[in-house]
Amino acid sequence: MLTDLIDRNQRWSDARHAEDPDYFRRLAAQQAPEFFWIGCSDSRVPANVVAGLDPGEVFVHRNVANVVHSSDMNLLSALEFAVDALNVREIIVCGHYGCGGVKAATEDMPHGLADHWLEPVRRLARAYAVDLARSDSDEARRDTLAELNVVEGVRRVSETPILQRAWRRRAEIRVHGLIYGLKDGRLRDLDCSTGPGHFLKAAAR
Repeated sequence: MLTDLIDRNQRWSDARHAEDPDYFRRLAAQQAPEFFWIGCSDSRVPANVVAGLDPGEVFVHRNVANVVHSSDMNLLSALEFAVDALNVREIIVCGHYGCGGVKAATEDMPHGLADHWLEPVRRLARAYAVDLARSDSDEARRDTLAELNVVEGVRRVSETPILQRAWRRRAEIRVHGLIYGLKDGRLRDLDCSTGPGHFLKAAAR
């Protein structure tokens, strides 16, 4: 219920004030996050919680299955603000195992508007069909696809005019790909980081 949410907020706010009386004053004065996080909308994967960060330390964009669409003005606007206004130097594309969006992209049934949104994930599944078929189970296949989706997201972010302009002016920005495990709460580096002068190969073939 909404009243429960308000009560929880009050308790949290009071606890933060008691622990650090200047906490909210400092937070209100300036937003200076170190990270820009592109993640999944899944309620089990809140960026600052799983990364152990406080409010103000990470600027966040989330969508179903953390898909990076080159025409997504919401994501691109957030990316541009993070790079040009907030001077963020670490960009993270983070997926997660057990992703419902990735699962939906592999199912032969209608999912409404999500079917349009998840087309890039289905395209990856088709491109890597032979490799994915070697997986031991449907779950393992979907988890591998979730990893591929992150790598592709890193590539797509790196190819945006926003990043290309930033790198041309020698901004030291790096883009990383992480995957989160719902079963153990751990973040894993997918070793697909890219930065100035380095171009990541496309995940799709």
